[in-house]
Amino acid sequence: MSWSILEFLRKNPEELKNNLKRRAIDVSLVDKAVELDKKWRQVLQEVERLRHQHNVLSSQIPKLSGEERKKKIEESKNLLKILEDKEKELEKIEVERDRLLSSLPNLVADDVPNGPDDSYNIPIKFWGKFKVYEGDVEEFLRQTKDANVNYEIIKWKPKGHAEMLEDVLHLGNTLKAAEIAGSRFYYLFNDIVWLDFALLLFAIDYITQQGYTLVLPPYMLRGEVIQSVIDLDTFKDAIYKIENEDLYLIATAEHSIAAMFFKEEIEKDKLPLKFAGISPAFRKEAGAANKDLKGIFRVHQFHKVEQFIFSTPEDSWKYHAELITNAESIFQQLELPYRIVNIASGDLGACAAKKFDLEVWMPAQAKFREMVSCSNCTDWQAFRMKIRYVDRKNNKRGYVHTLNSTAIASTRTITAILENYQREDGVVEVPKVLRKYLEIFPKAPKDYIYPLKIR
Repeated sequence: MSWSILEFLRKNPEELKNNLKRRAIDVSLVDKAVELDKKWRQVLQEVERLRHQHNVLSSQIPKLSGEERKKKIEESKNLLKILEDKEKELEKIEVERDRLLSSLPNLVADDVPNGPDDSYNIPIKFWGKFKVYEGDVEEFLRQTKDANVNYEIIKWKPKGHAEMLEDVLHLGNTLKAAEIAGSRFYYLFNDIVWLDFALLLFAIDYITQQGYTLVLPPYMLRGEVIQSVIDLDTFKDAIYKIENEDLYLIATAEHSIAAMFFKEEIEKDKLPLKFAGISPAFRKEAGAANKDLKGIFRVHQFHKVEQFIFSTPEDSWKYHAELITNAESIFQQLELPYRIVNIASGDLGACAAKKFDLEVWMPAQAKFREMVSCSNCTDWQAFRMKIRYVDRKNNKRGYVHTLNSTAIASTRTITAILENYQREDGVVEVPKVLRKYLEIFPKAPKDYIYPLKIR
């Protein structure tokens, strides 16, 4: 499905209204957009009529002389002034209309579950062997909703990642970080830092082997750009702004990579363009209230490897499947048990037509937690950033589709490792797939790798 917002507005405004209803958003926005577009087309007709009149006059003047010539020149000047005023009016209406269109969320895909919040999200796949404390079995079965899952019951209660990190392993300090920087910041030490970099190297190695171009993007973007990539009005409390400058810190490499072709055209035969971006991610988490104040799951800064694809409209759903498959492969290689969730319409961000989350089971918390978010934004971002493809063979232009997915968010994945690879004796093993990346670092603790005793 292609967004093609202006076409939908003109041909099927009711579909846009139904889309807003699915997202629990006021449908009057569509009525306002319809009125503005109607007014724009009326003024456009006037502009085109005036242009035609002016062209006719301009073609007549060279053939005239004397008073008649002077009269036509004066008439042409007056007409030109009226035309300029109408063109300004047209531009003003167009800006207002497009601003309103840009504020509308993406069209929700047909197979997205309907519902106002995350309680309507639908798990569609489970993978791995889930470690479940005997006191949490009933809760685990409730969350898996009688799906055919493989799990083992353990008689000892795993410690939460925050307790493991700070009280057992002594490899993190959030209290001091909170004192000098505020809540949701952290210090990490020694083996956890090596683990962070091993995760990043593993994700980069795997994704680039799939044919993705590695990119280190800008960590800041101008206001015009960031407003094109995300719904800034909704997420202004999540994004850091640089004081007295028109710059925002990125919350993910997705933002910078999406803007790589800002206001440009891409030859259709060059699509798809696939990128693996590595960057820090900066997030205010202002809407998170008191969730996850302990530990390093929900923090203001972390490292992230992001997958991103520019695609033709006809291929974007194929690449959406590819992105989530890549993410699944990463977590399967890490041997972290997870589920894939189809996100409900009311829980989708404005830019996504459909989104899958990959959620890992956290045995200490007895719940699934999001590790990966994988979205098809169709042409929502491209429309706002004016990124088009050019099909010269068929003399056709259109908006590209953009897709994104987490490959690895380092600190979140570390929390999953600390809880899932934890043993009753306090040893935390390192996933086998990461060990060769730890061996790259001369100072990494080789004698602790099999298993890694980080305490």
